[in-house]
Amino acid sequence: MPKNDFRFHFQLRVRWSECDAQGIAWAGSYMEYLEVAQSEYYRNLGVRIYDDRQRTHFDNATVKITLEYMSPLRVDDMLDIYCRVTRIGSTSMVQETAIYLQGSDELVHRSETVSVNYDSSTGTARTVPDDIRELVTHFERTGEVLPIDGFPDLALN
Repeated sequence: MPKNDFRFHFQLRVRWSECDAQGIAWAGSYMEYLEVAQSEYYRNLGVRIYDDRQRTHFDNATVKITLEYMSPLRVDDMLDIYCRVTRIGSTSMVQETAIYLQGSDELVHRSETVSVNYDSSTGTARTVPDDIRELVTHFERTGEVLPIDGFPDLALN
C-alpha cells in the first residue's frame, strides 16, 4: 500500500512505556497507535470523537481488528502513521492504517479496523450519520476538509 493512497497522516514516537525490556514495542501498544490514529483522523475533520455531546450523534465502537506486523518497532523510533476510511456501510466503517518508519517507505505494520456507530443509551449500533458520511467521503475523494460549522450536529459551540 503506497503512502500516496492516503489523504491523512501524522507522526508519533515510540515511547518506553510501549516497549518490553528489550526496547521493542509490544503487540498491545499497536492498539494504542490505532486509537490515536482514529482520533487524529477525525480531529483533522473537525470531529471530536471523545466529546460527550458529539458522541450522542456519532460514537465509534470497534468490532473487529486485523493486525499485520512486518518488522519490530523500537523505543524512540519516529513513525509516520497513515490512515483512511475505505468503506462506510449502513452502521459500520472500515479504517485502514499503515505505519512506516519516519522518512522511509518501509511498511512496518498494517491494520484494518471495523467499527460501528454505537448508541450507548441503547447498547446498539445505529446508522452512520449523513454528515459524517459526507465529511469522510469528501475528504477521501478530494483531500479537502469541509468546514465543520456547516454541520450543526457536529459543530462545537
